[in-house]
Amino acid sequence: MRAGRIIGSLAAALLCVVAVATSATAAPSATRVARVAQLEADVLAQLNAVRRGHGLVPLKLSATLSKAAEAHSVQMGEDGYFAHESADGSVFWKRVERFYPSRGWRYWSVGENLLWSSPDMNGPEALRLWMRSPEHKQNILSATWREIGVAAVKVPSAPGKYNGLDVTILTTDFGVRR
Repeated sequence: MRAGRIIGSLAAALLCVVAVATSATAAPSATRVARVAQLEADVLAQLNAVRRGHGLVPLKLSATLSKAAEAHSVQMGEDGYFAHESADGSVFWKRVERFYPSRGWRYWSVGENLLWSSPDMNGPEALRLWMRSPEHKQNILSATWREIGVAAVKVPSAPGKYNGLDVTILTTDFGVRR
């Protein structure tokens, strides 16, 4: 999904959904959800390699966009849903804006990709899946973006949509402010 001063949107697709959203106060649960820092670093490296291969500048890791991505990955894992919208039904860009404010900038835009898979997902696999989806590929190869947040969490016996499976949920939040 992508949003700016004039909000636009893209459709979700196939196995992965361009997405994010949730509570600005969500924090990882020590017993249910665990961050996967190595996967986050691998995804960032793979994503920037794909961008360089297409003549695009690499994205800089943003702490605030990463916090937005983490909040969403955690909430989806704990609440058992996988969607563009936040758990409360609000559009993703409103949640991201709480972490990555638009105020004071002449131009602001955000976008997101989501993926859930088996616990042993890796960076090349995540990029391969996203690049098969036109909407996800468009986010990855957009010359607009300058920053990115990446958050991966492992959720044992994930509820709801995940049918009690052990899963890894990955959220990437793209952003630009000028």
